Amino acid sequence: MSSDASIIDLILKAGLVVQFVMLLLMVTSLYSWTVIFNRWKVIKHAQQAAKTFEKRFWSGLDLAQLYQQLSGKKQISGLESIFHTGFSEFAKLSEQAGSEASAVVESSHRVMNVTLNREVEALENHLSFLATIASASPYVGLFGTVWGIMNAFISLGVGEQQATLAVVAPGIAEALIATAMGLFVAIPAVIFYNRYADAVNKLYTQYDGFVEEFTSLIQRQSHTESSV
Repeated sequence: MSSDASIIDLILKAGLVVQFVMLLLMVTSLYSWTVIFNRWKVIKHAQQAAKTFEKRFWSGLDLAQLYQQLSGKKQISGLESIFHTGFSEFAKLSEQAGSEASAVVESSHRVMNVTLNREVEALENHLSFLATIASASPYVGLFGTVWGIMNAFISLGVGEQQATLAVVAPGIAEALIATAMGLFVAIPAVIFYNRYADAVNKLYTQYDGFVEEFTSLIQRQSHTESSV
C-alpha cells in the first residue's frame, strides 16, 4: 500500500510535461487494449467461420444451393464472401452466350482475389496502430523521463542545494515512471501485434488456397460445359 501511495504521490508531484506524457500513455494504453480485444474477437470469428465454411463447401453440397443460402444472409465475410462473389461472376458469365471458358475462369478468379484482399484488409484494420504504439511508446516515455530529469537538475541548480542522492532521487524517480509506463504500453502492443499479424497471414494463406481450389473447380466446370 505504501509503495502504491508513493508512486501515486510521485505522479501527482511530477511536472506538467511529465504528467501530460503519463496521461497520454494512459489514454493510449486504454485504446490499445480496446483494439486488442476487438481484433481478438474479429480474428477468432474469422478463423471459426473459415473452418465451418470449408466443411460445408467440401461436404458435397450443391454449390448453387450453397450460393442461394449465402445470398439470403444479411452479412457475409471471409471465405463466404469470396465464394459468393466468385460463384456469382461464374454464373453470370456462364449464362452469357459466347463466353469463352478461359474468360469465365479468369474473371471469376479476379473478382475473388479482389474480395480476398478486401477481407484481409478488414482483418488488418487497426493492426498498424498497435505496431505504431509498440514502437513509439517507449520513446514517448523516455521523452518524459529526460524532461523530468532535466527539470530536476535545473531546479537543483536554481535552489543552490547540494547535489545529494536524497535531493535528486524524488525528481529522477517521478521521471522514470514515464519510461515504465511507456514500456507498460508497448509490451502488450508488441505481443498482440505479432500474434495477430501471424493469424492474419495464416488466414490469408487459407483464403488464397481456397481461391485456387475453387478456380480449379470452375475451370473444370467451364470446360465440361463448353465441350457439351
